[in-house]
Amino acid sequence: MSRPPRELNSYLTTRHFYGSELQRCRSEAEMTLEDLAEKVPFSRSQLHRVEIAETLPMQGLSKALDQLFGTGKHFERLYELVRQSPEIHPEQYRRRMTVEARARVISEYAGMIVPGLVQTEAYARALFYEANPRATTEEIDELVEARMSRQELLRTSSPPDVSVILDEAAVRRPVGGPEVMREQLARVADLASTPISVVQLLPFAHGAHPLLGGTLTLMLLDDDTAVAYEESIDTGTLLEDPESVTTRQRKYDLLRSHALSPSETASFIRSVMEAYAP
Repeated sequence: MSRPPRELNSYLTTRHFYGSELQRCRSEAEMTLEDLAEKVPFSRSQLHRVEIAETLPMQGLSKALDQLFGTGKHFERLYELVRQSPEIHPEQYRRRMTVEARARVISEYAGMIVPGLVQTEAYARALFYEANPRATTEEIDELVEARMSRQELLRTSSPPDVSVILDEAAVRRPVGGPEVMREQLARVADLASTPISVVQLLPFAHGAHPLLGGTLTLMLLDDDTAVAYEESIDTGTLLEDPESVTTRQRKYDLLRSHALSPSETASFIRSVMEAYAP
């Protein structure tokens, strides 16, 4: 026996509001979910789950809906609210995402894992499962979708310049199995030197350094304001006072001076990939 349709309270969360707006536009266009699935690159079941607020809107859905229904950027704007909603991200992370969306330059140091902006979906999924092995598949799907949505800023018409320093531990530590690691390392190697990205590896041989044991993100915003973001296992701190940011920028610059060049980094990572060859 099929379950009765879930009653949707459009004011409960931003996700519910998105779903109710999708349902409203679809109904006004006299379209069934099957009709809609024929016009956008998503299945009926995926669209149904978005409508009843069981899952986050998929990447690319909002733009497709705006084009189909002629709603300007209505769904794209709603999507920005949904992906930063409190039911997905605690306050400190939502603040970071808001600032990140304004960044012209993003510089990251990652000590233990590949940073979110350059993670593959499979790598991110493996990390979320490890962090919460009791989470349901739907809960993990939401977290992965939210993580992947951050990467959309790299595909805009004016993406930020991205610089990443990876500790050797981040490329040596296996996450998700050989296939997942091989895909992730290939992604990082491909981004080592592009028009918008630079990746450099800090080898174990360098020894101790000022950022050991943490992560750091430096962002230069569209109004030339500089901010820093530090993150631990489950907390994040956004620093906006100039003195704190300058201190951390100096540490980052010193670290970068000891890292391998982008071309050396790509070669190093591809050599590590050989250990994960099928």
